[in-house]
Amino acid sequence: MAPRWPRDWPLQPIPRLPWARQEPTYRDARPSLIEAALKRAEARPSGNWYVFAGARDVRADRPYGFSVAGTELVAWRDSAGKLLVAPGACPHLGAPLALGRVDDGGLRCRWHGLRVDERSCLPAFDDGVLAWVRLDRAGGEEPLAAPVVVERPAAGVDSVAQLVGVCEPRDVIANRLDPWHGSWFHPYSFTRLSVLSAPAEGEVAEADDRFAVSVTFRVTPALGVPVTAEFTCPEPRTIVMRITGGEGAGSVVETHATPLGPGADGRPRTAVIEAVVAASDRPGFRLARAAAPLLRPVMRHAAARLWRDDLAYAERRYQLRARDWATRSDAGHT
Repeated sequence: MAPRWPRDWPLQPIPRLPWARQEPTYRDARPSLIEAALKRAEARPSGNWYVFAGARDVRADRPYGFSVAGTELVAWRDSAGKLLVAPGACPHLGAPLALGRVDDGGLRCRWHGLRVDERSCLPAFDDGVLAWVRLDRAGGEEPLAAPVVVERPAAGVDSVAQLVGVCEPRDVIANRLDPWHGSWFHPYSFTRLSVLSAPAEGEVAEADDRFAVSVTFRVTPALGVPVTAEFTCPEPRTIVMRITGGEGAGSVVETHATPLGPGADGRPRTAVIEAVVAASDRPGFRLARAAAPLLRPVMRHAAARLWRDDLAYAERRYQLRARDWATRSDAGHT
């Protein structure tokens, strides 16, 4: 049926190709190229802003406890829906404010009733999809009044998935700065992936600092959606995939890597918070927007499946780097 398949349909037949018969990509996925792209991303300003949750996860009826860079924090919304973030320990005796109660726009501690309000809060930002907090001591940069938020489709369907890995933010970003691994490591989701262009290893103009790919997203083993996309890093802890051609052009996948601090084993923990904002100019997409509450769990599941694999990649990258540090340290002592 493939020769007679309409070319303008979003779903296209996928030629059968055994996994091991794909064209190897290791020659193009040069470690030095990936590391150069990572260093350029890390040199960009973040203004000390960190994504910590999906905007819908922070509600007005209960507090949301979390940590960023080893700092215990708590978030809630006031009676007008404004996002508020404060230190997570009560200033009286250190009780966890995440176990408190929202009271008339403030947060009341359950141990002795002390009330925390906006006067005790840190800079916070709600971009409509994600919630951010600014931590100047942790970031150590020149503060920005607002985070670096990328352009998104105005009428998209969004979802946010969150996972935690034993690694550092740079390991998460480096994973996405390696588009060559897609159809090898995620054959259930991607096929026919080709990197159309990649930035040079030296000085690169901002407009050229991007990876362009052609890829087919699998819908069934025999059918997929071919698109072109680009990967960019607007700030050190964010990488964005934007569909530039094909079905869903303009849709974005934002991957944010937020340091949580060390775990009980002393190793770093990083939260991967991924926002997917899907859009389409097809008339039927209005139905998708109407069904957004039903679609979001499906979108989160798909993102989480990919990141369970990609976190293994990121954790392995950190493990090898930590092993190298330990070897150098031992050599220095001898």
